[in-house]
Amino acid sequence: MDNAGNLTVTAPGDREVVMTRVFDAPRRLVFEAWTKPELLQRWLLGPEGWSMPVCEVDLREGGSFRFVWRNDDGREMGMGGVYREIVPPERLVHTELFDEDWTEGETVVTTVLTEDGGKTTMTSTVRYSSEAARDAALATGMTDGVAVTYDRLAELLRTLT
Repeated sequence: MDNAGNLTVTAPGDREVVMTRVFDAPRRLVFEAWTKPELLQRWLLGPEGWSMPVCEVDLREGGSFRFVWRNDDGREMGMGGVYREIVPPERLVHTELFDEDWTEGETVVTTVLTEDGGKTTMTSTVRYSSEAARDAALATGMTDGVAVTYDRLAELLRTLT
């Protein structure tokens, strides 16, 4: 995909990773892509060869979500969390915990969407349980996977506008 260079990643403080990307779409569409299972299953897949056979979303404060990804070899990876704050179409705050917990506990993700001239800047801040957990996550190459995933989201948004 052609937009991988559009992702900015910083690590301010001792536990956070901040990822910023601009999408050529109104924020209401970006918000829908983050909150509707039928759209999430089309872009939130990580590297090539993965699908999302389980995508359950109870979009309300205190509601939960559950995602299970499967690769071409049949390996599965699951993750769930709880929505702490929902302000359509500008803000989502939720927890995340992987079934095989490689992040030393629950993370908190805050996603803020701002629109200017029909383009949406998405800023996602992931707060890990510790500096070591944050550094371990960054060492996995997660930013490359996120860049590919956000490229897929950009492509999906082009089809929705």
